[in-house]
Amino acid sequence: MKKLIFAVSALFLTASLVFAQGNDQSLIEPNADTVGNDSAASALREVSLDKMERDGSWNIHISPDAGVATLRLFEGSPAAKVPLEGEEEQEDVMALGCKIQFFRRGVNSIYITAVRPIPIEGITKTVSVWVAGRNMNHDIYLLVQDYYGSNFELYLGNLGFSGWKRLQVAVPPSPDMEHGIVQSSPYHGDRPGLRIVGFRIDCNPMLARGTYYVYFDDLRAVTDLYDMENRDEDDMVDNW
Repeated sequence: MKKLIFAVSALFLTASLVFAQGNDQSLIEPNADTVGNDSAASALREVSLDKMERDGSWNIHISPDAGVATLRLFEGSPAAKVPLEGEEEQEDVMALGCKIQFFRRGVNSIYITAVRPIPIEGITKTVSVWVAGRNMNHDIYLLVQDYYGSNFELYLGNLGFSGWKRLQVAVPPSPDMEHGIVQSSPYHGDRPGLRIVGFRIDCNPMLARGTYYVYFDDLRAVTDLYDMENRDEDDMVDNW
């Protein structure tokens, strides 16, 4: 019985090797009908979303029982920041400063939100922002809305560092275009799939006292613009 099983296994292995060798020819002479069927075409671009240069474009909020929060623009920018291609350093000379005066220790959250959600064209892969966290052990989250207007939060990191640091988070893809963060749909026209709502800082209860400062600059995203860049000029836009 063992010999029979061994003979069948050897026959199956030989057939598999012959089949694989036959398929190896496709690597030398690829078939145009099959190449790329299992590869996603992409055109990744890093784009600027907000340089934190405009007064009145951001709001800040904390529970009135927890403290008072204010914000303003300051001259300054991270020295390690590299301008995007075609940009000049003189174009980004301001940063957004936030000041929080706590009444008492407690479980508090600070919301820094854009006056209008910031749309991102294409399919967003990552979002980054420069933050000066003043070495406080608070956690910061990115607040986003997806294609359907559903709200999500993505963990950016901990603010326990000194000076400026670039925080970045990846946007997880939807597994079935129905659940998770959905950024596109063939059933609902043509509009940006992801919008940046702002940030939420969850404060460490033991450190949420006195006055806390945090600064933001240069909000960017890496997005896939393949569909937009390869759209035919004579193709209609599904937004009517």
